[in-house]
Amino acid sequence: MTDVDEAMRAVATSAAAVREHAYAPYTHFPMGAAILTSGGDTISGALVENVSLGLAMCAERVALFSAVTHRQQPVMLAVCSERTGNDLTFPCGACLQVALEIGGPELVVVAVDLDGELEHSTVVELLTRAPKRHSPSTTSS
Repeated sequence: MTDVDEAMRAVATSAAAVREHAYAPYTHFPMGAAILTSGGDTISGALVENVSLGLAMCAERVALFSAVTHRQQPVMLAVCSERTGNDLTFPCGACLQVALEIGGPELVVVAVDLDGELEHSTVVELLTRAPKRHSPSTTSS
C-alpha cells in the first residue's frame, strides 16, 4: 500500500466516523466528510439539514469552510455515505464548486461507502466545465 493509499484510507475512515454525527431527519441520508490538509491535519464535517432546504449544509462544505477557518489548505476530501443506486456517492455540484475554489482543480476527492469500498478522482475530473475565477484582462481594448 502506498502513502497515498494510506492517506485515502485514513481520511475516508474519518469521514465515516463523523457521518454518525450528521443531522439528517428529512432525507435520512447521513453524510460525513473529512479533509486532509497540506500540514497533515484532518478536518471533518457532517451534513446538517434544515426544514428549510436552502438552509441545509452538506458535509463537504462544512469541512471545506472549517479548513478556511483554520487557515489550512485541503489536499484531499473524502465523503462517506450510502451508495446512490449502485454507485458510490460523490459530492454534489455545489460542493465541488466550493472545493474547486478552496482546494483547487487537483484536489483529490475520495468517495467511500459504508463497507469501506472507495474510489477517487480530482475536482477537475468531476467538474470539468466549472465556472472559474474571473481575472480582469491585462490587455487594453
